[in-house]
Amino acid sequence: MQRRDNSRANVRLHGRIPRIGAPASRFGAPPPSRGRELVVTLAAAACLLVATAPAPAQEAWPARTVRLVVPSSPGGATDTYARLLAQGLGDALKRQFIVDNRPGASGNVGAEIAARSAPDGHTFLVASSASLSVGPSLYKNLPFSVERDLVPVARGVLSPMVLTAHPSVPAKTLPALVALGKREVGSLTYGTPGAGTPSNMAVKMLEEAASVRFTHVPYKGAAPALVGLLRGEIAFMGSDINTALPHVQSKKLWPIAASHRTSHLPGTPTFAEAGYPAVEAYPSFSVVAPTGTPPAIVQRMSAEIVRLMRTPSLREKLDARSLIPVFDTPDEFAAVLKKERVKYAELIRRNKIVAE
Repeated sequence: MQRRDNSRANVRLHGRIPRIGAPASRFGAPPPSRGRELVVTLAAAACLLVATAPAPAQEAWPARTVRLVVPSSPGGATDTYARLLAQGLGDALKRQFIVDNRPGASGNVGAEIAARSAPDGHTFLVASSASLSVGPSLYKNLPFSVERDLVPVARGVLSPMVLTAHPSVPAKTLPALVALGKREVGSLTYGTPGAGTPSNMAVKMLEEAASVRFTHVPYKGAAPALVGLLRGEIAFMGSDINTALPHVQSKKLWPIAASHRTSHLPGTPTFAEAGYPAVEAYPSFSVVAPTGTPPAIVQRMSAEIVRLMRTPSLREKLDARSLIPVFDTPDEFAAVLKKERVKYAELIRRNKIVAE
């Protein structure tokens, strides 16, 4: 019996693939040109499958609760603005926004917590201008960098500053206050919540612009400073309008000048109108995020805050608290921060201001 040749069957069973370019008569493979065409065709098909495969869906933002870190105690102006944002953003985005108060070290405790948080769009810092613009020059040995570790999101709101004097002070206008300070050198005292605060910066700017010197009396916070002014322990101080307004209305304090024109104090001139445009210091409350937060989320958060502040309901609440909304983009806010940091750094250096 003649033995059957099973070589072709073995090739098929064991999946042996001939080397491209091998003699066709040995394995029964197609000519080299047809082999190359087969490889190219398979490669093209694989590329087509990859190209038409559905891309992995990105996680919608916000995917969970969003935390707004506030580096001060509940009840202050920064906290008030953060809570207005939390309520409005939560309603608009159908996710919970919570306020996480982390006071301490003049706002640096909360700022560091936010800066060290995961940059995934679920942690933001709501902070004052003192923390974002003044702090980088005032505090030299912080374990984090405001400029490096936080990125601008929304400039938020401005809180106009008003310079008020005790009724016993004979000067009722800013030029008169400056003139009195020059006549009685060192006799006029002013209070602040501490060195480097907006009220301290405003008076330093006035001193430089008017070539006058007043005596600084730092208190441990805005409330004790206001009590000192009401008691006549100091001659004048700068504070946000919302804090000073009730005492101005009751005639316990006299408004000298303000950083902005406001309907709450219609007869009070601005520093510029009173002859001192260089006095540009006032509180503001802004939103920043940990560096590395996706740009798309930064832009979305900024747009949502701007949209919210344009709504009549929030505009009414802000106006009731003498807060002026600002609608800067993140890039515009970044430019303002850069300018302010340079301005305050130079002011701190010239006046040798140190943190207390």
